[in-house]
Amino acid sequence: MTIRGDLEFLARTGHLFSSIQEEFVCAAVDLRTWPQPEAGRSARARVRASGVQHVRKLMSPLALADEPGRAHLREMADAGAQVRIAATALPHETIIIDHRYAILAGPAGPQGREYTVTTAPALVGGVYALIEAVWEAATDLGTFLRAERPRLDTANRTILRALGSGATDESAARELGMSLRTYRRRVAGLLTALDAGSRFQAGLRAGELGLKG
Repeated sequence: MTIRGDLEFLARTGHLFSSIQEEFVCAAVDLRTWPQPEAGRSARARVRASGVQHVRKLMSPLALADEPGRAHLREMADAGAQVRIAATALPHETIIIDHRYAILAGPAGPQGREYTVTTAPALVGGVYALIEAVWEAATDLGTFLRAERPRLDTANRTILRALGSGATDESAARELGMSLRTYRRRVAGLLTALDAGSRFQAGLRAGELGLKG
């Protein structure tokens, strides 16, 4: 069965997401695979409502490109889902439900995404086997994030501690015995090291990585 568009897809297959009994497996290149956000929210709500205990998400590193993506995957892992990051390229999105249904989604186009839904055992089994092979070689989300941990030298840790104190730049610079210009340059360097877009985000990222001043 081929379906075009998120809303039509959900209307015709929503019952599959609501009646999962054994396992929900999803492999996707990133977290922005639903052009219609409301359709994505509805699909996720149906999966949660099904009560399925075995949920696996296989993502490419692109899913960790921004903080909202990282936070979403951490929330999923905290809720009990198994999340792994693949080292190899992934299709736009592939879903396997209860080893019985395979859903393959294409990229968004002028007419919406095109979905192929199949229950053919040979096709479902073949797609599942491919996902399993990539899954086995993928890295657990927590392990992947820990491996990204930057190494902060003593100077950067001092700056991190100053930021955490809530002191003004002027006060922190005086306390550290450096000029305001030098202090702000060090802060900019710390944000780069932590891949943070703001001082607040730097604090969150440091906490996420287990880094302390």
